[in-house]
Amino acid sequence: MTDTPLHGATAAISFGRSLRFIAGYAILIALMLVSPLFVFIPAALFYSTIRHGRRTSWSALIIGSTLAGAVVIAGANAPQTTLAEGQMSLAYLVALILGVGLPAMAVTPMVERGESFGRVLMTAILFSIAGLTATEISMRQITGFSPFADQVISAKATTAKLVATYQSAGIPSDAIPFLRRWMDIAIDCLPAFLLIDVAMVFVLSIVLFGRVRAWRDVVERRPLPESQPYLFRNLSLPEWLLFAFVIGGLSPLLSGLAQRVGSNILAVVTFLYLLQGFAIFRSFLAATGVGFGGIVFAWVILGLLTLTGVGPLLLSIAGLFDSFFDFRKFNRKDHSDESHSD
Repeated sequence: MTDTPLHGATAAISFGRSLRFIAGYAILIALMLVSPLFVFIPAALFYSTIRHGRRTSWSALIIGSTLAGAVVIAGANAPQTTLAEGQMSLAYLVALILGVGLPAMAVTPMVERGESFGRVLMTAILFSIAGLTATEISMRQITGFSPFADQVISAKATTAKLVATYQSAGIPSDAIPFLRRWMDIAIDCLPAFLLIDVAMVFVLSIVLFGRVRAWRDVVERRPLPESQPYLFRNLSLPEWLLFAFVIGGLSPLLSGLAQRVGSNILAVVTFLYLLQGFAIFRSFLAATGVGFGGIVFAWVILGLLTLTGVGPLLLSIAGLFDSFFDFRKFNRKDHSDESHSD
């Protein structure tokens, strides 16, 4: 009988703490959804789930999305906002929720299990493709507005301005068709550029999550795990991505919709292999144990090579062939040294 009040008080305290956590993360998610901090939405959801459970994260995402939706709708109805601008703002919010928030929650169990960086990243991208597709379809059905069509119109207008600027700057007339062709290819690859942005969001969030979790282990005097998969230098993409690269590489032989789809696949996969190339480069620096000056010098040299176009080419090739040769297997350490920054 004497334990009942104590148990009830403990339950009330626990419930109150849960509400505070949910409220705090919901406000954080809402702020991220309406600001450039959206790049860290997955990191916030990962951390919330690891520390406070999935129920807290789901509640925070739902409430935070509702709060952000209220802000966006209020802005869309402002007198100075045009109908197209309001619809695009709403589409942008929906895309963040369906293309970043929900995929982050979908891969959270993989993060909890400590699955590889590359597998988590690719799974998140696949879920993002589904979420972004759902955004386009839902906006068309509900509001009659196509976010993708609006982006294409804006890109074509920008292209026309650039061509006019180059012409007025005295660019040879025979170079204009070549310039237009490359700009048309860029417009066809708009979905790929969007997915590249999503990939960068998840890469930054996964790395940040790994760093924050390692920092807490140090503060709480817990031993760091021997394997820390979410250091950037440990990024290794799944081998099945090679098939996507081959499929995308066939795009020049195709035409019409098949060619555009293949071009987008090739652009995304090439970027991902470029990221893996950077991870290999970072791994080499960590394995050699060079000091801060050596690291800066190496990145400066890579930056100069990047300006000439040689750097990205070499890194992309290294990322592609890493699946065959595993360039890091001879210099991986038995444990990760957190004194090295990613």
